[in-house]
Parts: sequence; structure tokens; C-alpha cells
Amino acid sequence: MPLVSLIELQAENLRCVESVQLELHPRCTLIWGENGAGKTSLLEAVFLLGRGRSFRSRQTEQLIRRTAPKLWVFGRTEGPLPHALGVEFSRDRGIQARLDGQDVNSLADLTLAFPVQVIDPEIHKLIEEGGRRRRRWLDWAVFHVEPQFGDAWYRYARALRQRNAALKGRPAEARPWETELAAQGERISAARHQLLARLEPYWQSTLLAMDCPAARLAYTQGWPDAQTLGEALGSARARDTVRQTTTVGPHRADVRILVDQKPARDVLSRGQQKLMAAAMTLAQLRLLSAETGLVPTLLLDDPAAELDARHQAGFVAEVSRLQCQLILTALQPEIPGFTQPDRVFHVEHGRVRPV
Repeated sequence: MPLVSLIELQAENLRCVESVQLELHPRCTLIWGENGAGKTSLLEAVFLLGRGRSFRSRQTEQLIRRTAPKLWVFGRTEGPLPHALGVEFSRDRGIQARLDGQDVNSLADLTLAFPVQVIDPEIHKLIEEGGRRRRRWLDWAVFHVEPQFGDAWYRYARALRQRNAALKGRPAEARPWETELAAQGERISAARHQLLARLEPYWQSTLLAMDCPAARLAYTQGWPDAQTLGEALGSARARDTVRQTTTVGPHRADVRILVDQKPARDVLSRGQQKLMAAAMTLAQLRLLSAETGLVPTLLLDDPAAELDARHQAGFVAEVSRLQCQLILTALQPEIPGFTQPDRVFHVEHGRVRPV
């Protein structure tokens, strides 16, 4: 089974980290230090290389070190197809990304070259907040198992932008975009439905192994089930003209997590939400590994936080089953339950040194 690992990481002007160059281990790397030292910033740097964005903030400028005009991150992977990846954020030009020395056509190119996922202390928001996070969680997996999904999403997003622009000033010009919206939106929804159906056995076994409450995942497609998307767009046209935005379609979809037929966020404690959200991510990675041979890098930000010994053991066992590259952070130079890391770094005031 091919393992893609990030073996070199360089970054400058990322939050409190002025400059860093690390050689990561293809199996397990631990980064430890006090809160605020810069541990999570290093995980952000890794995530940037595979996603072109942070997992902590939607505001790009927050990532750039104070007084610096820009930040950049560079990395090298090893595996069947080694790559060199680079991402630069500047305050005036936004994001620029390169893959093997060439500008990328889309950030999706980074995702294909370096698949990476994260479990952090805010992962409960996957359950607690609105559908945007869950759509992103779902689409990342669909993108990797359905080769044509990226094309469908790109074409849908382009048609959606055009229809919304027309609704704001030229409503009569919105209708021609509905044919493309309907065609691509149906493709997106079908791919999502199929992914969730294939995920179900991995989801249920992961819940059981991690001693989570019984739960099910239910997809709502973003328009009435009794209508095609084309019909729904026609029915919503007058409303959309008033609101100046498209109110139906897969961009309004959601993945509902139900416990005893009730939304999980209404019945689970914060700790249970974190555990169940982690189970969603681990089940997703198991599916990708089984169906595509893809073994993404997994970032674990303080994985011992708020887990008792029993649930910690179940979580560690499921992570270990993945046999993927792990990059972990902790307050101490070890994490209960995990095996001895292959490489250890200590972070203090944004400065990193090997241990």
C-alpha cells in the first residue's frame, strides 16, 4: 500500500514562527512544548501544503507573522510519486502555490499530491456547527475516490458564481446558467450519496471500537427530494431574485449526525462530540485506504486532551490501524498510549530544535 509522507518542511513568518526547517519522519514525529509556543503553527504549515489553507482560521492574514509582508511554506514528499510543494501568502497578492516548480491550476493539485487530514481540539465543530464544515469533510473524501468529482465541482462553482452575479443586477441572465447548475449539481449529489453509503461500514465499526454512542449519517442534498435540481431551481427563481442568491443546490447540502433520531449536537456532551467527530475522520481515512490504497498524513493536535483512559485507548488503537504518517503535538515529550515517536522536536517561543 503506497504511503505518501512529508519528509521535509520549511516555513517563514507563520504566526510566531519566524523561520524553521525540519526533517520529518515518514512514520511518527512528535512536536512538544508549552501552550502558545508554536506547535500548532507547525501543523498548520503542513496542512497548508496539502490544502492551501489553514484548519484554524479562514482569515489568511492572521497566519502571517506580525510586521512581515508574507509567509511561505515549502515541503517535500516521498512515496510512489515524490513532490516538491510550495505555498506563499502575501498581504497584497493573496495565495500562490507551486507543485514541482510549476504554478498550480487549482489548489486541488496540492490535495492530490499531498493528502493530509487533521484532528485538533476544535474538531467538535464538525458536529456542533453548520453544514459548511461537514460538506468540506465529505467532499475531501469524494474528491479522492471519484476522479471526475473535481471537474463537476469546478463547473458547478463557476455556474453558481455567474448565476448569483446575474441575480444581483441582471436577473433575466440568471436562467441560462441553470442547465449547467442542475447537471453538475446532480453529479455532485450522486457522488456524495455513494461515498456515504460506502463509508457506512467503516463508520459503524469505528464508532464501536471507540465506544461512541450509536449514530447514523444522513445526507440532505440541498433541495427537495421530490424534485430534480432543475425543477428546484425553477421553483426558487422568484425567491432567489429577491434574495439575490441561489438558495437551492449542493452548496446548501448537509450531513446530519443523528443519535436516537436527534441531532448529535443536541444530545452529546462536548467530549462525546469530539470523540464522534474524530471517528468520522478516522472512518473516512480507513475508507480511502481500503478503496484507493491512499494513506494520507494525519495531524493530531494534542490528541490526549479531554479523553479518559478508556476512550484514549480506543482512539489510539484506531489511529494505529491506519499505519499512516503521524505528526503529533503535545505538552510533554510523550503521549500516553502512543508508541515511542521516531523523531521528536521541542518548540519554545517559536523556535524549534530536535531532541
